[in-house]
Amino acid sequence: MIDQMTLEAAFADAQLAVREYDGALAWLDRAREAPMEPLSAEVWVTDPSFSHVLLVKHRVRGWVPPGGKVEPGETPRGAARRELGEETGLKGELLALPAAVAVRSYRADWSATLGLSYAAVVDREVPLAGENGQPPRWFGLDETWESVFPSDRDRIRTHVRLLAAGQTLTSH
Repeated sequence: MIDQMTLEAAFADAQLAVREYDGALAWLDRAREAPMEPLSAEVWVTDPSFSHVLLVKHRVRGWVPPGGKVEPGETPRGAARRELGEETGLKGELLALPAAVAVRSYRADWSATLGLSYAAVVDREVPLAGENGQPPRWFGLDETWESVFPSDRDRIRTHVRLLAAGQTLTSH
């Protein structure tokens, strides 16, 4: 079960998110009334030219942003940082404002999950080091990638274009 500190951090970041999808804030309000699990965090990584995004090849989900489950006692932001390091070898700073908050099911037999998406800007020349069997790869922003979450492409592209326009660029 998610502890109170983690839940409060998730709620605070969800309120700050640049975009909300899937009725996530209303879902979170309802979920706060009962034990909630799991909670996920990911990072939408782009390069300084805002022309590429970094994804990880998941064995089932296809190409997805680096991310995963928030562990007990961990904030979603902390989980996003940890997952970024584990799945890509990067230690990039996350931007101050979360990119998005959304709700989705990762498997048909799992309950819906609140997910917080953070953003980072990282030079494409920085060496990558993925987990075994889950290689990271840079994709051109307008390139199509296969994923079980096809709506992610437009969501990530929209956010990267906001960043390119100079919005939401403060690091945290």
